[in-house]
Amino acid sequence: MSWTKLNIKDHTYLQARFAEADCRACPDRAQCTTSATGPRSIAVLPRPLHEIQMHNRLDQRTEQWQRRYAIRAGIEATLSQNVRAHGLRRSRYRGLARTHVQHVLTALACNVTRVSDWVSSTPRIRRRTTRFHALCLSAATT
Repeated sequence: MSWTKLNIKDHTYLQARFAEADCRACPDRAQCTTSATGPRSIAVLPRPLHEIQMHNRLDQRTEQWQRRYAIRAGIEATLSQNVRAHGLRRSRYRGLARTHVQHVLTALACNVTRVSDWVSSTPRIRRRTTRFHALCLSAATT
């Protein structure tokens, strides 16, 4: 096995490359790699960065972090709605001033759509019930 430094998107990883002879003889090769001929290689973060990553993942389980993230999720949903329904990523005009006017009108259209959905008794777009949600609903009624 050999260890080398590997740069992926401006981050330095440590790459472990196994010897081809060792990989071919291994009975668990199919569970390790999908490569037909090449040996297994893995990339891991250096210890300080790995510890930071693990600390951040533990923080993500706290209620405070999830409340903060819910705000971001709402903003992401708004952007996604504007991109899908109102073509936010494409500007119909050239120039910053005209593009700004388009963005303001797009935001207005999104708000009008949301108010319309809120006022109407049935939502304009009904999301499908996921299997997990249906399972939760059936478990709650029994």
